[in-house]
Amino acid sequence: MLKIQAFLGNNDVMAISEALKELEIGGLTVNKVRGRGKRPPPEIHASKGSAIFRPQFSEKYVIELVIPESKEEQVVNIIKEKGSVGKIFISPVLRAVDIESGDEGESVI
Repeated sequence: MLKIQAFLGNNDVMAISEALKELEIGGLTVNKVRGRGKRPPPEIHASKGSAIFRPQFSEKYVIELVIPESKEEQVVNIIKEKGSVGKIFISPVLRAVDIESGDEGESVI
């Protein structure tokens, strides 16, 4: 099993989610976060005067999902095709346990 984390600079969440449904990927978690990357966030111009404010952090979206290793390339390709800006991180999942049933392994994802 693998954990996929996609940090997105733009809100491409719905397009990615819909494409993952077609691949029969069940659950995923989406978080709206604030962060800083290589690119600075856009400047904000004050409504009056010429003051320009450059925020330290900008809004980003994080999609997290756990998938079987067999679907890695398909999931990565969907995120690359449907996402416009961001990064994808992939890490191994050693164990998955369903709290309610006690089941373990890929059957819980």
